[in-house]
Amino acid sequence: MGKYDELADKIMNLIGGKENVSFFTHCVTRLRFNLKDQSVVDLKEIEQLKGVIGAQWSNGQLQIIIGQTVPDAYRAISERTGLGAQEGTAATAGKDEKKKFHPSMILDGIIGCLTPLIPVMITAGMLKVVVLLGEMSGLLSTESPTHLIFSFVADAGFYFLPVFIGATAARKFGANMGLGMMMGASLLHPNFMQAIADGTALNLFGLPVYPASYASSIFPAILTVYIMSKVEKFFGNYTPAALRTFLQPLLTIIVMIPLSLIVLSPAGAIVGEYFAKVMTWLYETTGFLGIGVLTSILPFVIMTGMHLALNPGSFQMLATLGYDSIVMPTMVLSNLNQGAAALAVAVKTKNKEVRSLAISSAITVIVGGVSEPVMFGINLKYKRPMIAAMVGSFCGGCVAGLFKAHAYAFASMGVFGFPAFIGDNSLSALYAILAGVAVGMIVTFLTGLFIIKAEELVQ
Repeated sequence: MGKYDELADKIMNLIGGKENVSFFTHCVTRLRFNLKDQSVVDLKEIEQLKGVIGAQWSNGQLQIIIGQTVPDAYRAISERTGLGAQEGTAATAGKDEKKKFHPSMILDGIIGCLTPLIPVMITAGMLKVVVLLGEMSGLLSTESPTHLIFSFVADAGFYFLPVFIGATAARKFGANMGLGMMMGASLLHPNFMQAIADGTALNLFGLPVYPASYASSIFPAILTVYIMSKVEKFFGNYTPAALRTFLQPLLTIIVMIPLSLIVLSPAGAIVGEYFAKVMTWLYETTGFLGIGVLTSILPFVIMTGMHLALNPGSFQMLATLGYDSIVMPTMVLSNLNQGAAALAVAVKTKNKEVRSLAISSAITVIVGGVSEPVMFGINLKYKRPMIAAMVGSFCGGCVAGLFKAHAYAFASMGVFGFPAFIGDNSLSALYAILAGVAVGMIVTFLTGLFIIKAEELVQ
């Protein structure tokens, strides 16, 4: 058996088997299950499994925290149950019993569409940083073919977001993935984009097409594919079986073209625009104190898994404003301060095993930007380190917010995220985040040394 096969079998047994799973995915550190019957889940037993850092319910979703190796656990479960390959298709999602609407379902839908794209966004963001560093160091000329190629590959990660979301939204809502990508791609076709740029008035059946650029957008594709999933299922139920192969997708697209271009995509674009305005308003209204408070309480947001709800805000600000003034700065600051608190534990403890775990988890969060191991394994477990991290995070967040630490790319949430704060010909945002990190980690570490008691640091 593979390393994670036994863990996969035990997890499935403790959640009621694959028949009890209606939706299965994973994020950076967690397995995420939507279950038909939640009463059969033995949460305490799951938490005791070797390889599991923690387990919890969040908005009706079971989250099992694995850490950075979560893709391996996910793959093992997928291979042994077939759930992963069918995730979000009619074979799983389409047969769910109907549930009463709850506002959290909207958030769950958005998160489900965006979570699989986090590696794409991080890679594209870091590649843009590499290009920028090459320019600033003189190693990469803006006139060189290498610069051109690296630049358009990096830009592709953001520009074609509607296509990527078309695929992930189709998987989430139980639609055909190819049709989802087709709807996303239709918003970016060169002819359509050129007509919008030229100011050409487009209409469909005499109805005006809203002149919007959907490059790098998020909400138009999510909204369009969600409605498309309903339309596709409708035609699936009412088209003859012998003709369904071509008639169902054809009728679906014919209906969705006017719905998308005249109603849904424009509505999504407006939602995205105001979403960014709200985020900007919050930042401008609360100022540096708001950044300090959010950085301080972020560990508890992460505990519930709701930190992923912040990602749409980051994506939208990057697409609309060109920078993220809230999510990336607070994430980086919070993670590094969690690491500083664990290092304080390593200094204070007399237990070799606790010291080893504290150091390894501190390295994981500081270098890799993954906070769950240090949070659940050290800081929350002993409580005082978490208090120290919150104090340091508030101080560091205020400093970073005061000097406007804007991130210009979505990147790693650890030290490798620093280059994302380099703007075009400007290092002011980088200096701001470095100042915030320095203040935050120093305050966290010293506070930890002062309040952490060695006798409490036992296995």
